[in-house]
Amino acid sequence: MGMKLVSLNVGLPREVTWHGMNVTTGIFKQPVEGRIALRKLNLDGDRQADLTVHGGKDKAVYCYPLSHYEFWKNELPGRDLPMGMFGENFTIDVHDGDIREGAPLLPGFGRSGDLPNVPPLATFGRTGDLPEDSIHIGDRFSVGSAEVVVTQPRLPCYKLGVKFQMDDMVKRFLASRRTGFYFAVTREGEVGAGDELKPIAHAGAPPLGGACPERLTAGEGVEWEGNATPVSEIARLYIAKHYSEADARSAQRALQVVALPESWKEYFRERLGMMRLKV
Repeated sequence: MGMKLVSLNVGLPREVTWHGMNVTTGIFKQPVEGRIALRKLNLDGDRQADLTVHGGKDKAVYCYPLSHYEFWKNELPGRDLPMGMFGENFTIDVHDGDIREGAPLLPGFGRSGDLPNVPPLATFGRTGDLPEDSIHIGDRFSVGSAEVVVTQPRLPCYKLGVKFQMDDMVKRFLASRRTGFYFAVTREGEVGAGDELKPIAHAGAPPLGGACPERLTAGEGVEWEGNATPVSEIARLYIAKHYSEADARSAQRALQVVALPESWKEYFRERLGMMRLKV
């Protein structure tokens, strides 16, 4: 799988009106040319409004695949969707014959504003038909002169609805399974549109038979690391209303992923603890 940075997007917080209220948000991003410094907390020229839930070292850069734009053009006919529309810093082109658009929406919505009722494990996060299914927490890449690591999926707040002026946009976004993902910055540097995201280490299991050691070399200087959990699986486990035994095992594996932020691990520990109380 190869990835290329096709649009680099930044923006500063601004105040907008939503349902008669003034809302400050940093979700409005614009493409920029040239090379930009990528630092531990963000890109130069980019800021978040509410630092209690946005930004920080584990969410320094938000990435969204270019292929998802085609899906949303069909879902939102007539809507102008320029690069950066989803608030992403990196719009990336993912190259892989096994990753394709066309994944179904999640069925079973509750009341307006509720999270969708997530279906069984096999229908979400394990199909391999979206980039989020093949990109794992802990995958590491070089981009420009910087290095980054995948940390978590995006679970948007209501400000995505503010951006689209749609009350149900958050629900539609989660149902689409097209969450994108965040990078933490492991080495600061400069990045620009056109840069390739070159793999340094894959958290996913290598395409070899037999048991997978904790770490081995996959060739061309790329390492494989154990305890693989796709971005999509983390998102599915987070919003699932009930855990099966298989879900519990998946959550336990996620707890072993070094790159997954502690706040996510605390949530999964709480969910696992609730299961034990119900037994």
